[in-house]
Amino acid sequence: MSDNVRTYTTEHADDERESESAADEELRCPECDGQLATDTEHGETVCADCGLVVEEDEIDRGPEWRAFDSREKDQKSRVGAPTTNMMHDKGLSTNIGWQDKDAYGKSLSSRQREKMQRLRTWNERFRTRDSKERNLKQALGEIDRMASALGLPDNVRETASVIYRRALDEDLLPGRSIEGVATASLYAAARQAGTPRSLEEIAGVSRVEKDEIARTYRYVVRELKLEIRPADPGSYVPRFASDLGLSDESERRARRLLDTAKSQGIHSGKSPVGLAAAAVYAAALLTNEKVTQSEVSEVANISEVTIRNRYHELLEAEDSIAVN
Repeated sequence: MSDNVRTYTTEHADDERESESAADEELRCPECDGQLATDTEHGETVCADCGLVVEEDEIDRGPEWRAFDSREKDQKSRVGAPTTNMMHDKGLSTNIGWQDKDAYGKSLSSRQREKMQRLRTWNERFRTRDSKERNLKQALGEIDRMASALGLPDNVRETASVIYRRALDEDLLPGRSIEGVATASLYAAARQAGTPRSLEEIAGVSRVEKDEIARTYRYVVRELKLEIRPADPGSYVPRFASDLGLSDESERRARRLLDTAKSQGIHSGKSPVGLAAAAVYAAALLTNEKVTQSEVSEVANISEVTIRNRYHELLEAEDSIAVN
């Protein structure tokens, strides 16, 4: 019995070595043993060293058309969009357009319009067959709306959709609102992606209160065991500086102030948004750019008292480093 197993293993290893050697021979030039390269434009495989054409008239598996911009590419493409978690059905179902026109752009007759309306109704019913799908459709719509209002990229929306789907699968929604869990998912996704938004900004575009968002966020993170690091104050600086119209020099100075604060441990226990806003304000003063505390307060959505307290601490830390 053991001999049979040993024999099989040896034969199997020999077969693998033979297949590997055959693959290596296919990737080498038969004349000079040089490296082969594929020329997709001419459909040929040639040797990069001696120029020998090893294979010609290869099959072109790409499209037979050319496009010079994204609009032309969408018009000529005959495949749909890729699957995405940002849609409740992952984009696999059929959408019936709202325009009552045929393929040639001509208006439909009244009888055809009635037929298309009935088809839209039944299509919508089939797309959301149960309460779970209706729940998911509403939540993902909320995530997309809030992300658009906050200017968050697609990768954050995708991550937020995955977090909400996990919360739905883990049965975390009973006793909590759909909007609350959706907002908490977006807040967590933004922090994971390194493009955080403050709780006040999130609450400003959400349909639930700030306290409920914070409570639901802590619950979702704990139950799903999400790994989310504390927000870095430096990640807020580019957005604040851009909204205030500050120069690159001010932005770099604000980052240096925050680095100094981190090295001395001043940032511990303080709001990252407040530190970032104070660093931006202090950097604007150091570079002689006119920015008022009220303007920074409005952009960062925090009080002017917080900016005054924090920017004094940042400047004192900077002075202590200079003295030492």
